[in-house]
Amino acid sequence: MLQIVEGRKPVIAKVHGAAFAAGCQLVASCDLAYSTKDALFATPGVNIGLFCSTPMVAVSRKINRKPMMKMLLTGEPIKANYAKEIGLINDCFSKQKLNREVLSIAKKIASKSNLSIKIGKQTFYKQLEMPLRKAYAHTSKMMTVNMMAMDAKEGISAFLEKRKPVWKNK
Repeated sequence: MLQIVEGRKPVIAKVHGAAFAAGCQLVASCDLAYSTKDALFATPGVNIGLFCSTPMVAVSRKINRKPMMKMLLTGEPIKANYAKEIGLINDCFSKQKLNREVLSIAKKIASKSNLSIKIGKQTFYKQLEMPLRKAYAHTSKMMTVNMMAMDAKEGISAFLEKRKPVWKNK
């Protein structure tokens, strides 16, 4: 799970069916998550006398405390539309549309600067764990690092010249 969060590339979860316990943890660990409309999500360990402590780490960092505690304490599954509402997933689609929609977002991300995505992802997760003042200091530093990269120069030039950027760092 840590490799997903600490990795250089965005990771997208695509859920068909049920994501329970470690599956729910995996979904929460991914940068983006999509599912079918009939998908279910749960932390059901309590039903067998085993509290879902490890899945709780990832899921509780994606959703608010009250829905998280309800999931943990009842073990009841939640539906995809509610998972979207509470922020566990980005969106849900019909079975026929899911692959197309996930591929579309993946292609959109892949068209961006690889270096910018890497810096942004790492900065996003690191600043979340910092107090506000430290987070601003860290993100300002990382913005400067990013601005010095060739891809930032290319992106700004492409914007000003009204053309598509040609990224150097693939």
